[in-house]
Amino acid sequence: MSKEKDITILAIESSCDETAAAVIRNGREVLSNVISSQIELHKLYGGVVPEIASRKHIEKINQVIEEALSEAGITLDDLDAIGVTYGPGLVGALLVGVAEAKAISYVKNLPLVGVHHIEGHISANYIEHPDLEPQFLCLVVSGGHTHLVLVRDYGKYEIIGRTRDDAAGEAFDKVARAIGLGYPGGPKIDKLAKEGNADAIPFPRAHIEGSVYDFSFSGLKSAVLNYINSCQMKGVEINRADVAASFQKAVTDVLVHNAMQAVKEYGIKKLAIAGGVASNSSLRNAMREACEKNNIEFYHPSPVFCTDNAAMIGVAAYYDYINGTRHGLDLNAVPNLKLGERQDQPQ
Repeated sequence: MSKEKDITILAIESSCDETAAAVIRNGREVLSNVISSQIELHKLYGGVVPEIASRKHIEKINQVIEEALSEAGITLDDLDAIGVTYGPGLVGALLVGVAEAKAISYVKNLPLVGVHHIEGHISANYIEHPDLEPQFLCLVVSGGHTHLVLVRDYGKYEIIGRTRDDAAGEAFDKVARAIGLGYPGGPKIDKLAKEGNADAIPFPRAHIEGSVYDFSFSGLKSAVLNYINSCQMKGVEINRADVAASFQKAVTDVLVHNAMQAVKEYGIKKLAIAGGVASNSSLRNAMREACEKNNIEFYHPSPVFCTDNAAMIGVAAYYDYINGTRHGLDLNAVPNLKLGERQDQPQ
């Protein structure tokens, strides 16, 4: 496809508890990125309540899109395509974004490009790193996913490692709840851990025999809960900062170890991280040090592009669009969509 003309894409993201819209030009230039977060609402319940999330998306989505277009200084008539997350995620939340994107696509006769949420997280790295191009290795660490992905080309992915149980972000949330920090757990543990001793408590690091790149965090989570229960039964005071720091280091050690094993094995000199947990300062610092030591180029998005946002969806949509991906008006939300799966529909 000729790229003489600028390609402008409106992207919509509503897979969990952020209602987001962004306008992206030529895959790398962010003209606007508007995010309406529901965190304060879900804090009351200690986690995301799917029904509430869906209702909030319905309330906010038009407003967020209007704001994104206004900020970009364009109208719907200036767009070349619509990109939208269609999975994985909460089905009710996804449906709001998909329905909105289909409505705009139909009314304005614009091509519709459904985007995989994890593909979006990986693509967030392209926004601030113009030199980054496939192939590279990407560690995706979020509330729902922990994947080691070999990015062979734009839109071509091979998962070489994944979690066998809890995702890293899920473990952060559960441990945060156990030590009374509340939701969301990741940023709160990161902050408290700075006051603690990361070597105070010898929590386990799980390595899976026969699957060197896979992860498991349920045993670590159980070890933290058992430690807390044991202290309470013995009447021993719990140093929450030490628990946070020691737990965080146990997670980080495994993530870094597996990623370094993979880059060496595959002979790749570029490593990126993505997803909500990629904004964790301990993980960034440890990964940066490991990459420097092993002569690997290290890439990471700014924190605003680590958590759920529509800019990353717009970037992924651009590369899918120029590769010919199109979806019909029968595009549906796929809550358990696997990376690499497509729901391409003939137009």
